[in-house]
Amino acid sequence: MASWSPGTPCSCDCFVSVPPASAIPAVIFAKNSDRPRDEVQEVLFVPAGTHAPGSWLQCTYIEVEQVSKTHAVILSRPSWLWGAEMGANEHGVCIGNEAVWTKEPVGEGEALLGMDLLRLALERGSSAQEALHVITGLLERYGQGGSCREDPTPFCYHNTFLLADRTEAWVLETAGRLWAAQRIQEGARNISNQLSIGTDISTEHPELRPHARAQGWWDGQDNFDFARVFSLTQQPVRMEAAKARFQAGWELLQRQQGGITAEVMMGVLRNKESGICMDSGGFRTTASMVSILPRDPTQPCVHFLTATPDPSRSVFKPFIFGVGAAQVPQVMSPTFGAQDPVRTLPRFQTQVDRRHPLYRGHQVALGLMESEQDRGQQLRQKQRDLEQEGLEAVRGLLAGERAPPHQELGGLFRAFVEKESQAYA
Repeated sequence: MASWSPGTPCSCDCFVSVPPASAIPAVIFAKNSDRPRDEVQEVLFVPAGTHAPGSWLQCTYIEVEQVSKTHAVILSRPSWLWGAEMGANEHGVCIGNEAVWTKEPVGEGEALLGMDLLRLALERGSSAQEALHVITGLLERYGQGGSCREDPTPFCYHNTFLLADRTEAWVLETAGRLWAAQRIQEGARNISNQLSIGTDISTEHPELRPHARAQGWWDGQDNFDFARVFSLTQQPVRMEAAKARFQAGWELLQRQQGGITAEVMMGVLRNKESGICMDSGGFRTTASMVSILPRDPTQPCVHFLTATPDPSRSVFKPFIFGVGAAQVPQVMSPTFGAQDPVRTLPRFQTQVDRRHPLYRGHQVALGLMESEQDRGQQLRQKQRDLEQEGLEAVRGLLAGERAPPHQELGGLFRAFVEKESQAYA
């Protein structure tokens, strides 16, 4: 099973700011999901649920044992799979994942995708640390593996994760079933398709160091540097490129230390010069997310999602968990049941049209931006105005200037999706 090939879409960037790096008393989370350029990403809302004892859950490829209760989640996901590239739950936990290759071989068989692990952690973890334990436990029991793109040619990788909640963040980096994690209690941090945890390891798999020593990767005497010990000696080209993105992302965050806001994070995600806003080699940024996680538990967490590609020409729309929260049809892709190419064996032998209504409208708008200067500028201004309207509403809410009913909060995302759809109509 192939693990990597030239031109393979394998770049993402995750960012987090923990006070005092943030301008407000809140943790700020952000991610760009860089995927095959024609892949559609939908925004899925799943309410909290209770489940019968002994029940099992179908993920992308395999089933796992279900738990008795699951949290409500909002997910941004490639519409062909079960898991998600990024998302949040009702308890203010956010997670983003990224592809990584290490000295540990990529599994040949189908198991849990990193995106499946991400969704399972959001559904089961009420804090970033608890979500981390969910991932490591499932990793130990079921492993990670299977193709991560909708294509007959398999594409497999291991995963790194950035997890955040109202108080702190964690970086979790994996190599097969092995892993190391770093706790972030203040400052800014980013990850970009490479191992980044060095000697500052907060917790780790109990067999991590014994395995490295048995493989001859570590002599047992030098300081144990996870990234140095487990990184490939010869990196794939895309992973070498990720080093530059990682450095650029780090520098963008450092320039704003103490002043990082949701708008600053949106600006970082829109940065094309660094490659963070991706559009090359057959893949691009297909969706983006920024979250505000206030330290004050009485304030709501706010999650801005695009549901469309290229954040530099998309609208970040606010979602808040509330009484009226529900699935928004305009950002939901069509389903194909048992005839879906991911369900029929051998997999991915045919293609289907997964574009949701907002995606279709946005594609028309992008075409006009490129072909008709005047109308394109008008559409781009409408996008900016709509996003600013959402940001101002959130600022007023978090400042205590306005306290709308929970029903209105839950319907906020739907309202902005409808306004964006009208702008494109």
